[in-house]
Amino acid sequence: MDLTAVRTVVAVADAGQFQEAAATLSITQQAVSKRIAALEKDLGVRLFTRTARGARLTIDGQAFLPHARELLRVEERAAASVRPKSRALRVDVIGRRLAPAVLLRGFHRAHPGTALDVVTLFDADAALAAVRSGTIDASFRAVTLPARQLPDGVEAARIFDEPIQLLTGPAHEYAAARAVTLARLAGHRIWMPGIVAGTEWAAYYDELAAEFGLTIEATGPDFGTEPLLDTIADSASLVTFVGAQTRLVWPADQDLRRVPVHDPTPVYPHSLIWRSDNPHPALTTLRTYLGSTRPSHRDDGTWTPKWA
Repeated sequence: MDLTAVRTVVAVADAGQFQEAAATLSITQQAVSKRIAALEKDLGVRLFTRTARGARLTIDGQAFLPHARELLRVEERAAASVRPKSRALRVDVIGRRLAPAVLLRGFHRAHPGTALDVVTLFDADAALAAVRSGTIDASFRAVTLPARQLPDGVEAARIFDEPIQLLTGPAHEYAAARAVTLARLAGHRIWMPGIVAGTEWAAYYDELAAEFGLTIEATGPDFGTEPLLDTIADSASLVTFVGAQTRLVWPADQDLRRVPVHDPTPVYPHSLIWRSDNPHPALTTLRTYLGSTRPSHRDDGTWTPKWA
Protein backbone atom coordinates (compact mmCIF):
# COMPACT_ATOMS: atom_id res chain seq x y z
CA MET A 1 0.00 0.00 0.00
CA ASP A 2 1.22 3.48 -0.88
CA LEU A 3 2.02 5.03 2.49
CA THR A 4 2.25 8.50 0.93
CA ALA A 5 -1.41 8.18 -0.02
CA VAL A 6 -2.24 6.80 3.43
CA ARG A 7 -0.54 9.79 5.03
CA THR A 8 -2.61 12.06 2.78
CA VAL A 9 -5.85 10.38 3.90
CA VAL A 10 -4.94 11.00 7.53
CA ALA A 11 -4.04 14.63 6.79
CA VAL A 12 -7.38 15.27 5.05
CA ALA A 13 -9.30 13.53 7.82
CA ASP A 14 -7.54 15.64 10.46
CA ALA A 15 -7.87 18.91 8.53
CA GLY A 16 -11.39 18.34 7.20
CA GLN A 17 -10.39 20.09 3.96
CA PHE A 18 -8.29 19.14 0.95
CA GLN A 19 -6.81 22.64 0.77
CA GLU A 20 -5.67 22.69 4.41
CA ALA A 21 -4.28 19.16 4.10
CA ALA A 22 -2.31 20.28 1.03
CA ALA A 23 -0.79 23.13 3.03
CA THR A 24 0.14 20.74 5.87
CA LEU A 25 1.82 18.34 3.43
CA SER A 26 3.44 21.15 1.38
CA ILE A 27 1.89 19.94 -1.85
CA THR A 28 -0.84 21.26 -4.15
CA GLN A 29 -4.53 20.60 -3.62
CA GLN A 30 -4.55 18.85 -7.00
CA ALA A 31 -1.83 16.45 -5.75
CA VAL A 32 -3.93 15.67 -2.68
CA SER A 33 -6.93 14.87 -4.86
CA LYS A 34 -4.86 12.61 -7.14
CA ARG A 35 -3.42 10.66 -4.18
CA ILE A 36 -6.84 10.13 -2.63
CA ALA A 37 -8.37 9.13 -5.96
CA ALA A 38 -5.59 6.61 -6.64
CA LEU A 39 -6.01 5.00 -3.22
CA GLU A 40 -9.79 4.90 -3.57
CA LYS A 41 -9.39 3.18 -6.94
CA ASP A 42 -6.99 0.66 -5.42
CA LEU A 43 -9.33 -0.07 -2.51
CA GLY A 44 -12.51 -0.01 -4.61
CA VAL A 45 -14.35 2.31 -2.22
CA ARG A 46 -14.89 6.02 -1.65
CA LEU A 47 -13.08 7.39 1.39
CA PHE A 48 -14.34 10.99 1.33
CA THR A 49 -17.36 12.92 0.18
CA ARG A 50 -17.00 16.59 -0.65
CA THR A 51 -19.34 19.00 1.07
CA ALA A 52 -19.74 22.75 1.12
CA ARG A 53 -17.73 22.79 4.34
CA GLY A 54 -14.88 20.60 3.06
CA ALA A 55 -14.30 16.82 3.06
CA ARG A 56 -16.10 14.24 5.17
CA LEU A 57 -15.18 10.60 5.69
CA THR A 58 -17.55 8.04 4.26
CA ILE A 59 -18.48 5.01 6.32
CA ASP A 60 -15.66 3.14 4.53
CA GLY A 61 -13.30 6.03 5.25
CA GLN A 62 -14.23 5.88 8.94
CA ALA A 63 -13.45 2.14 8.95
CA PHE A 64 -10.13 2.72 7.16
CA LEU A 65 -8.85 5.67 9.24
CA PRO A 66 -7.69 3.81 12.43
CA HIS A 67 -5.82 1.30 10.26
CA ALA A 68 -4.26 4.15 8.30
CA ARG A 69 -2.99 5.71 11.52
CA GLU A 70 -1.57 2.34 12.63
CA LEU A 71 0.19 1.90 9.27
CA LEU A 72 1.94 5.23 9.78
CA ARG A 73 2.93 4.29 13.33
CA VAL A 74 4.37 1.00 12.06
CA GLU A 75 6.26 2.90 9.35
CA GLU A 76 7.80 5.16 12.00
CA ARG A 77 8.77 2.22 14.22
CA ALA A 78 10.33 0.43 11.23
CA ALA A 79 12.41 3.50 10.36
CA ALA A 80 13.38 4.07 14.00
CA SER A 81 14.58 0.48 14.31
CA VAL A 82 17.46 1.18 11.93
CA ARG A 83 18.27 4.79 12.73
CA PRO A 84 21.71 4.84 14.43
CA LYS A 85 20.54 7.31 17.08
CA SER A 86 17.46 5.35 18.07
CA ARG A 87 17.91 1.62 17.49
CA ALA A 88 19.53 -0.61 20.09
CA LEU A 89 23.24 -1.36 19.82
CA ARG A 90 23.43 -5.03 18.79
CA VAL A 91 26.36 -6.74 20.51
CA ASP A 92 27.53 -10.36 20.45
CA VAL A 93 29.01 -12.04 23.53
CA ILE A 94 30.49 -15.52 23.70
CA GLY A 95 28.24 -16.49 26.63
CA ARG A 96 25.88 -14.70 28.98
CA ARG A 97 27.73 -15.90 32.10
CA LEU A 98 31.20 -15.11 30.79
CA ALA A 99 33.45 -12.05 31.11
CA PRO A 100 32.24 -10.15 28.00
CA ALA A 101 28.68 -10.18 29.33
CA VAL A 102 30.01 -8.90 32.68
CA LEU A 103 31.82 -6.07 30.84
CA LEU A 104 28.66 -5.23 28.92
CA ARG A 105 26.60 -5.12 32.12
CA GLY A 106 29.16 -2.72 33.57
CA PHE A 107 28.81 -0.53 30.48
CA HIS A 108 25.02 -0.54 30.82
CA ARG A 109 25.25 0.49 34.48
CA ALA A 110 27.52 3.37 33.46
CA HIS A 111 25.23 4.32 30.54
CA PRO A 112 21.72 3.18 31.54
CA GLY A 113 20.11 5.18 28.74
CA THR A 114 21.84 3.13 26.04
CA ALA A 115 19.59 0.47 24.55
CA LEU A 116 21.35 -2.88 24.01
CA ASP A 117 20.39 -5.95 22.02
CA VAL A 118 22.63 -8.78 23.24
CA VAL A 119 23.08 -11.91 21.11
CA THR A 120 25.28 -15.00 21.33
CA LEU A 121 26.88 -16.30 18.16
CA PHE A 122 28.82 -19.56 18.00
CA ASP A 123 32.43 -18.59 17.36
CA ALA A 124 34.76 -15.85 16.14
CA ASP A 125 34.26 -16.76 12.47
CA ALA A 126 30.50 -16.28 12.79
CA ALA A 127 31.03 -13.05 14.73
CA LEU A 128 33.44 -11.63 12.13
CA ALA A 129 31.00 -12.45 9.33
CA ALA A 130 28.12 -10.82 11.23
CA VAL A 131 30.13 -7.66 11.94
CA ARG A 132 31.24 -7.43 8.33
CA SER A 133 27.68 -7.86 7.00
CA GLY A 134 26.23 -5.40 9.52
CA THR A 135 24.04 -8.00 11.23
CA ILE A 136 25.61 -6.95 14.53
CA ASP A 137 27.40 -3.77 15.58
CA ALA A 138 30.16 -5.33 17.67
CA SER A 139 31.40 -8.58 19.16
CA PHE A 140 33.52 -9.59 22.14
CA ARG A 141 35.86 -12.36 21.00
CA ALA A 142 39.39 -13.66 21.18
CA VAL A 143 40.90 -12.84 17.79
CA THR A 144 43.39 -15.39 16.47
CA LEU A 145 44.01 -13.54 13.19
CA PRO A 146 46.61 -10.79 12.79
CA ALA A 147 45.11 -7.35 12.05
CA ARG A 148 46.17 -7.50 8.39
CA GLN A 149 44.06 -10.63 7.87
CA LEU A 150 40.82 -9.21 9.27
CA PRO A 151 38.07 -8.64 6.68
CA ASP A 152 38.17 -5.27 4.94
CA GLY A 153 36.65 -2.54 7.08
CA VAL A 154 36.69 -4.65 10.27
CA GLU A 155 38.79 -3.59 13.26
CA ALA A 156 39.62 -5.26 16.56
CA ALA A 157 41.12 -4.00 19.80
CA ARG A 158 42.25 -5.97 22.86
CA ILE A 159 40.09 -4.77 25.74
CA PHE A 160 40.39 -7.26 28.60
CA ASP A 161 42.79 -9.99 29.77
CA GLU A 162 40.88 -12.41 31.97
CA PRO A 163 42.84 -14.62 34.40
CA ILE A 164 42.07 -18.33 34.15
CA GLN A 165 41.37 -20.21 37.39
CA LEU A 166 41.26 -23.87 38.36
CA LEU A 167 37.90 -25.26 39.53
CA THR A 168 38.08 -28.34 41.76
CA GLY A 169 35.83 -30.48 43.89
CA PRO A 170 36.47 -30.81 47.67
CA ALA A 171 38.24 -34.18 47.31
CA HIS A 172 40.89 -33.02 44.82
CA GLU A 173 44.44 -32.62 46.12
CA TYR A 174 44.49 -28.91 45.12
CA ALA A 175 41.11 -28.10 46.68
CA ALA A 176 42.72 -26.45 49.71
CA ALA A 177 45.54 -24.75 47.80
CA ARG A 178 45.73 -20.94 47.94
CA ALA A 179 47.18 -21.04 44.40
CA VAL A 180 48.69 -23.53 41.99
CA THR A 181 51.36 -23.19 39.31
CA LEU A 182 50.93 -24.35 35.74
CA ALA A 183 53.91 -26.69 36.22
CA ARG A 184 52.10 -28.51 39.05
CA LEU A 185 49.08 -29.10 36.81
CA ALA A 186 51.07 -31.25 34.37
CA GLY A 187 49.80 -34.82 34.58
CA HIS A 188 46.43 -33.88 36.07
CA ARG A 189 43.22 -34.43 34.11
CA ILE A 190 41.67 -31.12 33.11
CA TRP A 191 38.20 -31.83 31.73
CA MET A 192 36.64 -29.28 29.35
CA PRO A 193 33.89 -30.94 27.27
CA GLY A 194 32.79 -27.57 25.84
CA ILE A 195 35.90 -27.22 23.68
CA VAL A 196 35.03 -27.40 19.97
CA ALA A 197 37.83 -27.90 17.44
CA GLY A 198 38.38 -24.91 15.18
CA THR A 199 37.04 -22.31 17.61
CA GLU A 200 39.03 -19.50 19.16
CA TRP A 201 38.75 -21.00 22.64
CA ALA A 202 40.03 -24.34 21.33
CA ALA A 203 43.03 -22.50 19.83
CA TYR A 204 43.71 -20.88 23.21
CA TYR A 205 43.60 -24.08 25.26
CA ASP A 206 45.49 -26.10 22.62
CA GLU A 207 48.41 -23.68 22.84
CA LEU A 208 48.23 -23.52 26.65
CA ALA A 209 48.34 -27.33 26.88
CA ALA A 210 51.19 -27.63 24.38
CA GLU A 211 53.38 -25.02 26.06
CA PHE A 212 53.01 -26.31 29.63
CA GLY A 213 52.52 -30.04 29.05
CA LEU A 214 48.93 -30.08 30.29
CA THR A 215 46.35 -32.78 29.67
CA ILE A 216 43.13 -31.06 28.62
CA GLU A 217 40.37 -33.52 27.74
CA ALA A 218 37.37 -32.56 25.63
CA THR A 219 35.92 -36.09 25.61
CA GLY A 220 32.27 -36.86 26.15
CA PRO A 221 29.16 -34.85 25.30
CA ASP A 222 28.78 -31.29 26.53
CA PHE A 223 25.56 -31.26 28.56
CA GLY A 224 26.13 -27.72 29.82
CA THR A 225 27.43 -26.03 32.94
CA GLU A 226 25.43 -27.78 35.65
CA PRO A 227 26.39 -31.37 34.68
CA LEU A 228 30.02 -30.25 34.39
CA LEU A 229 29.93 -28.80 37.93
CA ASP A 230 28.28 -31.98 39.23
CA THR A 231 31.06 -34.11 37.75
CA ILE A 232 33.87 -31.90 39.07
CA ALA A 233 32.29 -31.75 42.53
CA ASP A 234 32.14 -35.55 42.79
CA SER A 235 35.61 -36.25 41.37
CA ALA A 236 38.96 -36.53 43.16
CA SER A 237 40.88 -36.50 39.86
CA LEU A 238 39.08 -34.19 37.42
CA VAL A 239 39.40 -30.40 37.42
CA THR A 240 38.45 -27.75 34.88
CA PHE A 241 39.48 -24.22 33.90
CA VAL A 242 37.12 -21.25 34.28
CA GLY A 243 37.55 -17.54 33.69
CA ALA A 244 37.92 -15.39 36.79
CA GLN A 245 34.90 -13.32 35.68
CA THR A 246 32.70 -16.30 34.80
CA ARG A 247 29.53 -16.19 36.89
CA LEU A 248 28.87 -19.65 38.34
CA VAL A 249 26.34 -20.70 40.96
CA TRP A 250 26.33 -24.13 42.59
CA PRO A 251 24.65 -25.79 45.59
CA ALA A 252 26.51 -25.36 48.88
CA ASP A 253 26.90 -29.12 49.34
CA GLN A 254 29.03 -29.34 46.15
CA ASP A 255 31.73 -27.29 47.92
CA LEU A 256 33.52 -26.40 44.69
CA ARG A 257 36.73 -24.34 44.93
CA ARG A 258 38.20 -21.67 42.65
CA VAL A 259 42.00 -21.80 42.79
CA PRO A 260 44.14 -19.02 41.22
CA VAL A 261 46.82 -20.16 38.75
CA HIS A 262 50.24 -18.46 38.95
CA ASP A 263 53.79 -18.58 37.56
CA PRO A 264 52.62 -17.55 35.03
CA THR A 265 48.93 -16.65 35.20
CA PRO A 266 47.21 -17.69 31.97
CA VAL A 267 44.92 -14.91 30.75
CA TYR A 268 42.27 -15.11 28.04
CA PRO A 269 42.58 -12.16 25.60
CA HIS A 270 39.16 -10.65 24.93
CA SER A 271 38.89 -8.19 22.04
CA LEU A 272 36.13 -5.97 20.71
CA ILE A 273 35.40 -6.30 16.98
CA TRP A 274 33.52 -3.66 14.95
CA ARG A 275 33.23 -2.11 11.50
CA SER A 276 35.22 1.09 11.13
CA ASP A 277 32.39 2.75 9.17
CA ASN A 278 29.62 1.90 11.66
CA PRO A 279 27.92 5.23 12.53
CA HIS A 280 26.05 4.10 15.66
CA PRO A 281 26.90 6.67 18.38
CA ALA A 282 26.58 4.07 21.16
CA LEU A 283 29.40 2.08 19.55
CA THR A 284 31.77 5.01 20.11
CA THR A 285 30.51 5.31 23.69
CA LEU A 286 31.13 1.59 24.27
CA ARG A 287 34.67 1.76 22.87
CA THR A 288 35.46 4.80 25.01
CA TYR A 289 34.12 3.05 28.11
CA LEU A 290 36.14 -0.11 27.45
CA GLY A 291 39.28 1.96 26.86
CA SER A 292 38.83 3.72 30.19
CA THR A 293 38.40 0.47 32.13
CA ARG A 294 41.36 -1.38 30.59
CA PRO A 295 44.51 -1.37 32.80
CA SER A 296 47.23 0.88 31.41
CA HIS A 297 49.91 -1.79 31.87
CA ARG A 298 50.15 -5.56 31.81
CA ASP A 299 51.50 -7.83 34.49
CA ASP A 300 54.71 -9.49 33.27
CA GLY A 301 53.68 -12.65 35.13
CA THR A 302 50.92 -13.50 32.68
CA TRP A 303 50.77 -15.83 29.68
CA THR A 304 48.81 -15.45 26.44
CA PRO A 305 49.10 -17.39 23.18
CA LYS A 306 51.56 -16.13 20.58
CA TRP A 307 48.70 -15.14 18.27
CA ALA A 308 47.39 -12.74 20.92
